[in-house]
Amino acid sequence: MTTELPEAEAIYRLMTWLSPSYPVGAFSYSHGLEYAVEAGFVHDAHSTIEWLEDVMRHGGARNDGVLLVCTHHAVSQGNWPGLRETVQLAAAHAPSAELALETGAQGAAFIRATRDAWPCDALERLALIWPGPYAYPVAVGTAAAGHGIAIDRALAAYLQAFAANLVSAAVRLVPLGQSDGQRIVAGLSPRILEMAADLRDASLDDVGTATLMSDFCSMRHETQYTRLFRS
Repeated sequence: MTTELPEAEAIYRLMTWLSPSYPVGAFSYSHGLEYAVEAGFVHDAHSTIEWLEDVMRHGGARNDGVLLVCTHHAVSQGNWPGLRETVQLAAAHAPSAELALETGAQGAAFIRATRDAWPCDALERLALIWPGPYAYPVAVGTAAAGHGIAIDRALAAYLQAFAANLVSAAVRLVPLGQSDGQRIVAGLSPRILEMAADLRDASLDDVGTATLMSDFCSMRHETQYTRLFRS
């Protein structure tokens, strides 16, 4: 069993792994937001907040949180059949081709970078269990558990990074000012912490989303004429 890292070391690694500078290409994905702006569903700070709150509470962010938790629990307990089940479900559950690309490409890039700079036995075990694709939350959850980072810290950091990336996309797309963007990030903070507390004991039975419009926008984005983002 991996020894839990001291808080300062855990925070350092999470800040590094989930930083915009970590080479996973997070800046190139909008999770369907680009089409939502094109269609006029998102057009100002207020509609941006409403859209992101739904994605966080009921959509891809919540699902990613569940998958990260299940991955972390399986790795921490040495439950390799459970890890394989989680990896397979995560790979199959993306609701559109572009969202599958979004999570799979980031997951693969995260694993490559982390195996090179921050190796651990859990990532090697993951490669033996499943050849890929690897959903992004599975990759992060495996590394966090393999390095002894507590689930509470890993989950809250991942959800914050998810929200911050979409806010960054909204700043460029809507467009919003930097101040509006930071106010949105600050406003989402209590909800993210509530989500992290609610999901820390989630199971695979909790996988599921209820954001059909977000999924629809990711599908329409595939044929959008002018695009800045890959999803």
